Amino acid sequence: MLKFNSNARNYLSIILFHAFLGLLFFIFPFFAKVYCAAILVVGAYFIIKNKNRNEEALYAAAYIVGAEVLLRMTGGNLLYEIGKYGVIIFIVLGMFFKGFSKNAVAYWFYLVLLIPGVVIAITDLDYNEDLRKSITFNISGPLALGIAALYTYQRKISSKQIDDLLLAIGLPIISCATYLFFYVPDVQDVITSTQSNFEMSGGFGPNQVATILGLGVFIYFSRMLFCSTNSLILLINLLIALMLAFRGLVTFSRGGMITGLVMLLILLLFTSLRINRGGKLKVSIFLLFISISLLGVFTYSSIKTSGLITNRYANQDALGRVKESQFSGREEIIKSEIGFFMRSPIFGVGVAMGAKLRNEASGLTILSHNEITRMLAEHGSLGILALFILLFTPVVLYLDNSNNLYLFCFLAFWLLTINHAAMRLAAPGFIYALALLKVIRPDEKNPLPRKQIRDKR
Repeated sequence: MLKFNSNARNYLSIILFHAFLGLLFFIFPFFAKVYCAAILVVGAYFIIKNKNRNEEALYAAAYIVGAEVLLRMTGGNLLYEIGKYGVIIFIVLGMFFKGFSKNAVAYWFYLVLLIPGVVIAITDLDYNEDLRKSITFNISGPLALGIAALYTYQRKISSKQIDDLLLAIGLPIISCATYLFFYVPDVQDVITSTQSNFEMSGGFGPNQVATILGLGVFIYFSRMLFCSTNSLILLINLLIALMLAFRGLVTFSRGGMITGLVMLLILLLFTSLRINRGGKLKVSIFLLFISISLLGVFTYSSIKTSGLITNRYANQDALGRVKESQFSGREEIIKSEIGFFMRSPIFGVGVAMGAKLRNEASGLTILSHNEITRMLAEHGSLGILALFILLFTPVVLYLDNSNNLYLFCFLAFWLLTINHAAMRLAAPGFIYALALLKVIRPDEKNPLPRKQIRDKR
């Protein structure tokens, strides 16, 4: 299941198939729901059929992570949080067949730290259906991260499998970009300001769309570096990366694109540290090539938007005036959440209570964009401890996991994404969990984890 052939013809076929899906969902939106159901059914089928021998659970989870934004913008998601629920379902199935590391104590502790915030919210006197949905919305991301981390913690995997997992995420992103192309074929028709643009994001949240497109840019540039076995595949990966970069830029949401670039720079840095002088020269040439390519895409985007994209990244309005806020007014949300922390520093005000309290104070329902300050406000000091576990555990693991060149790329994606888009998507939590995988060299023996909890049958 989900093993990707490096043959150029096969690779092009699977790319074109996913581009076709984007067109299909644009013409017949109903098929997006069929697609969503198929991901769940087919993913579960192969995990069970193969007893997760080839890490089918990870591949299925990766694929639904890549498809989450596409499903949301096309109305194909059977449940709004289907991406996070899908990750949980697939990973739990994978655990049933292959267990999880008994050494992942830190992530059991992390999950326990989330409980008091949920209990406080549930015991609120005004608990109702809307609050229940808000709690689910806010806790499903951290929960999916914790469950995925229990599974991936020091699980041995090959570097090729890591590349294939990234491709599983990247394929539905092609469908997403294709859908966006047909949704707004001419950028100049809808761009009138430097604000994040819902039209250019398929009528869906620009922040989340740019996040997944930025991740796609990283994936296909990394495939240029490690997985392009011939010039045709190299060209295909380049064209996809540049297409995704353009579609991401014209959403006018900056966070996702900047995150993708930072990930790529980190990857090149760690790659250069592991290779000889000749290899370093090739990486330098590759960096120069990428820089010229991205500069070309940015210039093209600026021309297509009459210079407005340049203003956006310079924090200027359409008339070229510098905006007072560099973060689209999110500073006020952060200030309110710090205030909630000061109000209840031990256990926090409770999951989803931050938005509720802001609504009571201003009459507006404003959701947090920053997972760090949300954890601070809603989980208090326990939230701080949970964040420390998430931040430092992968760093410590790197001491015995230096073969995972992507580790700090994945950690950066999680950290930067939760700072501008919280955990509204399954992507930051799942990508974080991939940083915990122990990548083995081809010459290493016994690729299976020694310490796993297995079902005794």
